[in-house]
Amino acid sequence: MEMIYLAVVLAPLIASIIAGLFGRQIGRAGAHWVTIIGVAISLAASVYVFSMHVFGGLPTFDGTVYTWMASDLFEFNIGFLVDNLTAMMMVVVTAVSLMVHIYTIGYMKDDPGYQRFFSYISLFTFSMLMLVMANNLLQLFFGWEAVGLVSYLLIGFWYKRESAIFANLKAFIVNRVGDFGFLLGIAAILAYADTLHYATLFERLPELADMTVEYWPGVEWSVVTVIAILLFIGAMGKSAQVPLHVWLPDSMEGPTPISALIHAATMVTAGIFMVARFSPLFELSDAALSFILVIGAITALFMGLLGMVQNDIKRVIAYSTLSQLGYMTVALGASAYGPALFHLMTHAFFKALLFLAAGSVIIALHHEQDMRKMGGLARKLPITFITFLIGALALIGFPGTAGFFSKESIIYAVQASTLPGAEFAYWAVFAGVFVSAFYTFRMLFLVFFGESRMDKETAAHVQETPKVVTVPLMLLAVPSLIIGFVVIEPLLFGGFFDDSIRVLANHGAMAALEAQFTGAWAMFLHGWATPVVWLALAGVAGAAIMYLGAPKVLPPLFARVFAWPKRVLDDGFGFDGFNNAVIAGGTRLLGRGLWQIGDVRAIDGVVVNGAAVVVSYLARTWRKIQTGYLYHYAFVMILGLIGLMTWIVFLNP
Repeated sequence: MEMIYLAVVLAPLIASIIAGLFGRQIGRAGAHWVTIIGVAISLAASVYVFSMHVFGGLPTFDGTVYTWMASDLFEFNIGFLVDNLTAMMMVVVTAVSLMVHIYTIGYMKDDPGYQRFFSYISLFTFSMLMLVMANNLLQLFFGWEAVGLVSYLLIGFWYKRESAIFANLKAFIVNRVGDFGFLLGIAAILAYADTLHYATLFERLPELADMTVEYWPGVEWSVVTVIAILLFIGAMGKSAQVPLHVWLPDSMEGPTPISALIHAATMVTAGIFMVARFSPLFELSDAALSFILVIGAITALFMGLLGMVQNDIKRVIAYSTLSQLGYMTVALGASAYGPALFHLMTHAFFKALLFLAAGSVIIALHHEQDMRKMGGLARKLPITFITFLIGALALIGFPGTAGFFSKESIIYAVQASTLPGAEFAYWAVFAGVFVSAFYTFRMLFLVFFGESRMDKETAAHVQETPKVVTVPLMLLAVPSLIIGFVVIEPLLFGGFFDDSIRVLANHGAMAALEAQFTGAWAMFLHGWATPVVWLALAGVAGAAIMYLGAPKVLPPLFARVFAWPKRVLDDGFGFDGFNNAVIAGGTRLLGRGLWQIGDVRAIDGVVVNGAAVVVSYLARTWRKIQTGYLYHYAFVMILGLIGLMTWIVFLNP
């Protein structure tokens, strides 16, 4: 099986190298064929691995591929850990990536950077696979940084746009903040556990559980809590949790296919996966779990509110990603790792579907993204509309869709949690149901219903996008509809994650959820009577009243009545303003101060110019000694002899 595992990661890497280095030789068609074949091989191998581990009874594989560096103290290896969790992630990453690769042929067909783009997205797939298949923190960190690097390249793919360069730099810097905490967490693990290998670390956790550390006199911190919070800070950056969320909406500056890949199957899911993988560590710290709960709840609710005022179709979906990541994070904090990973999987399919369907709209409208310039597209783009509707229903948790089963599981697991902060988190995710339904169907109604707000020339040429675009939409629509119903029972209550996740007995959220579960069909029927579903339908109804019933009256009226809250939402709660004014502005001010004081005055003024002044003064003074008169030189020589004789006679011991 080791060769199969290697094929999973190497196929997209080799394809990326060929498309990137030999793009001119193989041409545009060669670039997309080689990368699609590479990812298809990876998907086929991943499906085989999944079937062997899940259905074939193959035990967990934990092996070293090669040793990178070894010393008397530590050994750093590259290796794979393949269990049910890894196998599921491999299938999700490669399946969504393959759909994105195929879709890209239509979306990027006229772009001059065609080969480069295919090389990047194939490299992105390789990086994420290395991350999820890692069996040690060294390889995890490699994949962690690799997805960050490739996201930087892809967000700024259209590098001639100033906004794209600003966005990729913003993503890079914000993630460096989170990664600094992540790296400190890895260093702490190495310092206290003497290993970076997952299994060895988990074996040594009982020894760390009672350890404390003093960072200042009289205040003791649990070592496990410190490590867990530091690791989660890394997850906050990668998975865009408040306040390290600010990079994700701006990542929309990249082409739509990469928006789908970043938001659905790579990068943003890395933090969720990492916390779930390290569940044995996080379970030992209620303080860390409560911290995760609160951060996730704030992100789920307040980032959803920002989606209600966006007019760019891609930014609405981006804020929905932030909100849904908040749901996953809340589940992690409630020790409901299974529902978090379940929602990660379902979200990957319906979020990729929504992004690619939005891209289909953008293609049809000649790259127009403002929803205020759309409308009435349902009849002109029927396939795009139907698939978009399926994605929207899954996003709001409509009964029967994939999102319904995973989202409801999270909400009820959080409700059952007894950890500090769980009550706040429950009400936040509960209120978020209405918010997500409102902004999702506001987007749907503005784009596909009502009067057309397009200019006449655009409206005259609108037609359904090519099959290379619509076929991936239809393929993604299928799991967005049915996968939740099919897999909820084995995934959450069939011991699927037993080899990967450990939950303490006193963290009983999943036990309470299991006691209530009587089957997928019963959950579907019961869903119609739950307040969660009716709250979602209320959000849909609210959006319909405002944007279908009285679109020219109610939205402007609400904007006037709630002018101050709308201004706050338009400003994104001031995060960007604060970052630009205080952090970026303060950094620039500090830089100018160091330049004026350190560079201009100290280095140039004192060291460089000061040395020149001293040398010039000494030269002007001492040159007067050189008079050219012989008796002056004779006099100096006599003084020198007198001085030398005095030292020999009186001072030499």
